[in-house]
Amino acid sequence: MADNRIFWSSQPILPIGNHETGRPRQDATSGPGFADVLANQQTKVKFSKHANERLRDRRIDLSDQELAKLDDTVERMAAKGARESLIYMNDLAFVVSVKNRTVITAMDGTSVKENIFTNIDSAAII
Repeated sequence: MADNRIFWSSQPILPIGNHETGRPRQDATSGPGFADVLANQQTKVKFSKHANERLRDRRIDLSDQELAKLDDTVERMAAKGARESLIYMNDLAFVVSVKNRTVITAMDGTSVKENIFTNIDSAAII
């Protein structure tokens, strides 16, 4: 005859860290915390599906330095209260939703000529 009873351990489950002080143990994490990683990802500029298609179609490759410059510009525009912006950088134009930190579309120098940009409230030339 089998014993169908469930036996629970008498040891309490404690969080990683010192339960008396409430501080995490020094060896509990190795690297940036979740909050740091999340904050870093929230400030990075994303590219919409449409923008990615335009970058690919127009063979536009952005360097890490250019991406950092774009991130910085969007951050500064957000601080000024911009919502929808045109950013012109190195003969490239980006229409950006500053609130969402998302590039909506991207154009190279030849595509920019004779275009009219609507529904923007700000522009940056860098």
